[in-house]
Amino acid sequence: MAAGFVLDKASILDRLGGDEEIFTMIVDMFVQDVDNSCDALAAALNSGDATVLQREAHTVKGLLATFSDDAGVAEASVVEQQAGQGLASQAEAVAGLQRRLREVAAVLSAG
Repeated sequence: MAAGFVLDKASILDRLGGDEEIFTMIVDMFVQDVDNSCDALAAALNSGDATVLQREAHTVKGLLATFSDDAGVAEASVVEQQAGQGLASQAEAVAGLQRRLREVAAVLSAG
C-alpha cells in the first residue's frame, strides 16, 4: 500500500507563483470532482472499455500530479499502462486509485 498523502502546500504554492486564490480554487475543484473521477474510473472498468479506462487514469494522474502526489501518480500510471495493454479488468488497481483520490481529497479538505 502506498504511503499516505501529505500536503506540501508551500511547494504547490511555489509552482503557482504564491497565488493562494488559485491554490484554493484548484483544491476546491479537486475536492468537488473527486466522486466524478472515481465514478468515471468505475464506469470504464465495469464496461470493460480499456481505452476509456486508460484516458480516465491519465486524467487522474494529472490531477494527482498537481498536488505532488508521487505515490498517487504511480498508482494512476499502473492503471493507465495496464489499460493500454488491454487489461481492462483490474478491479483491485482501480479500487486502490479511487481510495487514493478520496484520501487526497480528504487531506485537501482538512488542510
